[in-house]
Amino acid sequence: MSDEMLRGLVIRAQSGFFTVHTPQDDIVCQVRGRLKQTRQATDLLALGDTVHISLLPNGTGMIEKIDPRRNALTRKANTDRGARNQRYQPRTTVQGQVLVANIDRAFFVLACANPAPHLRFLDRLLVIAERDQIPVTICLNKVDLVEREQVEQWMKPYKKIGYDYLLVSAKNGEGVEILRQALHQGISVFTGPSGVGKSSLLNALFPELGLAVSAVSSATTKGRHTTVYPELIPLPGGGWLADTPGIRTIGLHDIEPYEVDAYFREIAPLVADCEFSDCTHLKESGCAVKKSVEYGMIDINRYESYCRIRNGELDNN
Repeated sequence: MSDEMLRGLVIRAQSGFFTVHTPQDDIVCQVRGRLKQTRQATDLLALGDTVHISLLPNGTGMIEKIDPRRNALTRKANTDRGARNQRYQPRTTVQGQVLVANIDRAFFVLACANPAPHLRFLDRLLVIAERDQIPVTICLNKVDLVEREQVEQWMKPYKKIGYDYLLVSAKNGEGVEILRQALHQGISVFTGPSGVGKSSLLNALFPELGLAVSAVSSATTKGRHTTVYPELIPLPGGGWLADTPGIRTIGLHDIEPYEVDAYFREIAPLVADCEFSDCTHLKESGCAVKKSVEYGMIDINRYESYCRIRNGELDNN
């Protein structure tokens, strides 16, 4: 084994092997056994992690050290295997599966029409982003199908609380260059509900990448067995785009009802002003949040999203 240590980025994960992008080359690595013994609350290693590797004589590498994460996009770990015993385990043993770590920006894609913007789903994604401390840009595709005033009305509550948004059209190219430049900055996640035109938009942004994503999606839809491994895709001109199986299944796992108010930007600052310290902001008198809704300071639709999530209605409707 060489004494040389290289620092690199995990860009692919496949059956216990990790491809690490380094200044020298992309090197297939395994994890040093001693690291596996230090279990964490989430996956030990994931896409986007920065690692330090030693080189082996056969050209592969060994991951010796993993740098701390800035953030991570997680989903509830698959508990199908051994589910019978899972019910008897303490809640703290339920771990999250890390989809991507050290994300520089998540782009949540919605359609302006066909289908109409799914703002309830967007609110759920924003809660996840706030929980995981991930910067967000809302991306509205198919802007050519609606009046601009309508789009601005939809986005007004989000702009008010500090969320950035982009208006784009895969069909006529509006906003595509701005989005392309934004994606060149670090590690990006690009996701949203089905039918919003993600593949078409990717094809407009990066034709080779878009066509590849569309082909995989088409094969999966037609029922073919398609093995897809998580990876970071290098973008022309710089930056990485996360392509992860199951990214659309991210959910509000491991969030207690009493925590939800902390992940709504317009609600969190008002919590201390409520009459009761354990206020749910649903039906209590003296609730500063409800008063703000009544006075129009908090958007009624955003508040209704909060109520649904607070009551445990965590589906995608």
